[in-house]
Amino acid sequence: MARLTPDNEALARAIIARYPRPKSALIPLCHLAQEQHGWLTDEAMVHIGELIGCTSAEVLGTASFYEMFKLHPVGRYCVNVCTNISCQLLGAEELLEHAEETLGIRAGGTTEDGAITLEDVECIAACTEAPAIQVNYRYFHNVTADDLDQIIAEARAGTLSDRVPDHGTLGKVRQDVSADELANVTPPEQQTIRPWIARHQAAAEESA
Repeated sequence: MARLTPDNEALARAIIARYPRPKSALIPLCHLAQEQHGWLTDEAMVHIGELIGCTSAEVLGTASFYEMFKLHPVGRYCVNVCTNISCQLLGAEELLEHAEETLGIRAGGTTEDGAITLEDVECIAACTEAPAIQVNYRYFHNVTADDLDQIIAEARAGTLSDRVPDHGTLGKVRQDVSADELANVTPPEQQTIRPWIARHQAAAEESA
């Protein structure tokens, strides 16, 4: 199923309810869809548009701006090798070549078993720990060829999931915000006083 599952649609509606306007939930819903499929399908983007009241083109326009949203199938693990200046000076290009040879694919490709997608990426903000890579956006620092071989072996053996969740998974624990704890879900034009200000005023009056 390429659209959101019934359970995820219910979760999507709960997420939408946290925002003053439905369109504000676009990025969280893209994350939700990617967590379900591992990538953002066309059907999922249509479904998101239906839920928040915009076109699938608007969803695509937003999703395509961000590197973390994948618009085509990728492996269970996305291995991002940073080749920007700090990492490059400390052997990142050699590390990328080693990864290509080990995996039998070029950067941008996915292994035949669908386990790993290899990507050559720009700075990942780990310059002091170069050369650095990310696996599903989880950091590995000061990586050597042997370290990379170990990561690849664990990914193929299915044991890396103890440290790195499947691609698309943001976190192992999902936040659950009750209705009375929401900061504000009233459209700005309908507001008379900020909810958190009202709560502080009420508390002050009770303690007076």
